[in-house]
Amino acid sequence: MLYLNADHIREIGIDWEELTNVISGATAALHQNDFSQPIKPYLRYGDPKNRIIAMPAYIGGQAPLAGIKWIASFPDNIYQKKLRAHSVTILNEHDSGIPLCVINTATISGIRTAAVSGVILKKYLSSRKEDQQFTVGIIGFGPIGRMHLKMVTAILGDRANRILLYDINGVDLTDVDPALKNKIVVADSWQDCYTVADIFITCTVSSAPYVNLPPVKSSLQLNVSLRDYKVEMVSHMDVMVVDDWDEVCRQNTDIENMHKIMGLEKSDTLSIADVVCKDALQDKGDSIVMFNPMGMAVYDIAVGGHYYQEARKRNVGMVMPD
Repeated sequence: MLYLNADHIREIGIDWEELTNVISGATAALHQNDFSQPIKPYLRYGDPKNRIIAMPAYIGGQAPLAGIKWIASFPDNIYQKKLRAHSVTILNEHDSGIPLCVINTATISGIRTAAVSGVILKKYLSSRKEDQQFTVGIIGFGPIGRMHLKMVTAILGDRANRILLYDINGVDLTDVDPALKNKIVVADSWQDCYTVADIFITCTVSSAPYVNLPPVKSSLQLNVSLRDYKVEMVSHMDVMVVDDWDEVCRQNTDIENMHKIMGLEKSDTLSIADVVCKDALQDKGDSIVMFNPMGMAVYDIAVGGHYYQEARKRNVGMVMPD
């Protein structure tokens, strides 16, 4: 059995083109119903905002694989100089159940989250003019925010003309690519990011919604942290996309509250499979698109499988005895 940690993942590196292709391939398996993914249970005790989630899945396709991610999220960890999230992913051979690999780092979870956003971003861009320039706004600049900055700048390239960052605890640019710093502005408020952003990304640990202003026309709203938008904001969104309605419409997410209070229904939304496999955004060129991902275990297993295969090819990681 192979053991991979954060250093091993860094050694392999992040190729957003490959990773978004991995997510698109897994989405095709979803579309063909070649997967199994039980609703993930939330383990809560003590402070209710803390949680540990079990995320088992099987994903078929050309490289079938089973496994589980066990991820803990303790939002107040950041005030104790600890990471908010910690996760372990176990990969199993699909036809025998034999454990193949343990990946002991939340880094891969962040990579999966940003890669899923990257797939939606690429589909959004394909419905816009090729020479269009974009202003990006990211609020929350912890590990997920920093990972999204890397992803969005890699995919946009020269089409990113300005990037505004805001975090309630301040923005540390120490690890930001120096080549990007002439485009980056540290904003004084979330409103300064939001009101000018063609591509707006929430990566916060907010427990209560606060976004209450109309979004930029034709913008993409990547609602990664899922608890930032007031329910009334649903009326501003032309296209609502979810990864999985049954997963995202619970646990006090913006989608669940829009459903309960504003009457948003599953039939009012597109799935990520609609966007990837049916090009459902192609005729939405002037629309405001909002993506709401709960996080799907099939994507964790697919991305884990990608790193497992890359580690084997490059002889990276530690082989553990049975």
